[in-house]
Amino acid sequence: MQFTRTLPKELVHRSAVAEVFLTDAERHGEDRMLLAARFPRRHAFYDDTLGPGDRLDPFLLLEACRQGIFVVAHRYLGVRPGHKFLLRTVEFEVPDPAALTRGERPTEAVITTRIEKRFQNRAGVRGLRLRFALAIGGREALLARIDYSWMPPEDWTNLRAHQRGALGLPAVPVARRGPHVEPALVGRRTRANTVISPPRTADDGTHTAHLVAETDHPTLYDHWVDHVPGMLELEAFRQLALRACVSAGTVRTPSPLPVALTARFRRFAEMDLPLECRTAPVLPGTDVECTLRQPGALAAEARIRFADTDTGPARGFAAPTAHRAA
Repeated sequence: MQFTRTLPKELVHRSAVAEVFLTDAERHGEDRMLLAARFPRRHAFYDDTLGPGDRLDPFLLLEACRQGIFVVAHRYLGVRPGHKFLLRTVEFEVPDPAALTRGERPTEAVITTRIEKRFQNRAGVRGLRLRFALAIGGREALLARIDYSWMPPEDWTNLRAHQRGALGLPAVPVARRGPHVEPALVGRRTRANTVISPPRTADDGTHTAHLVAETDHPTLYDHWVDHVPGMLELEAFRQLALRACVSAGTVRTPSPLPVALTARFRRFAEMDLPLECRTAPVLPGTDVECTLRQPGALAAEARIRFADTDTGPARGFAAPTAHRAA
């Protein structure tokens, strides 16, 4: 497999070449594909951290897997360009944190990708469950599973018009503005890379904040979408959960490593509605439970686990539980 040039940015639904991490794809049988990925030495979003920066961010590796869902659908299942995609569930675990250690050059990885399930309706296959095993230098660095679906653009237009109309929202959303959390409180150096408002802590130990969607962010909004992207929702969960763990004293460093995550997307998160992110009270040795709500509805929920970088392997990859949107 080659690592010298990226796949076409249109194939992986990105606008900027700098945000394309996949470099090659090969099919090995009906349900097995190999993807090649190359990660930069430093990335303005994923490497903006208070930590030493000697480990790759698992969310960066997850983004490479997410780009793979488009490659599999378009290149190997014949899904036409223009179709719209929805994330349903996303899961990952880091089996060996030491495998994330950076070298002095950009990191090359091979992602073994398997189709675990096809979701069908009367029109045929309309979604997949993919399992990913991302290896760096022959060592497993990330295991992930993504459920997703797709639809023709005309169906998407009708769906979104109906959903937004039912909420009394205009056809074209305008993101709500709000204050950003102090970057150091969520392990960041740059304000532009924070995605939540200053958190509030209740007497029962829950933490709440509002998701702040900045549609000019070059990574999280690489291109315009009419809702809050799934990866932005996951980042909001990460930042609030990190703050909750630091407050509870369950991690020792300001930028602990996310070593496991399970998320389910329930419905579109509308950027022009208040989006409240909340964590349950943090207990030592347990995952942090998170929810994202907009008025009258649960938009997404997740569990996330952190570890200081000197911790050993983190096992316990949960089976997928259900299905939502990208």
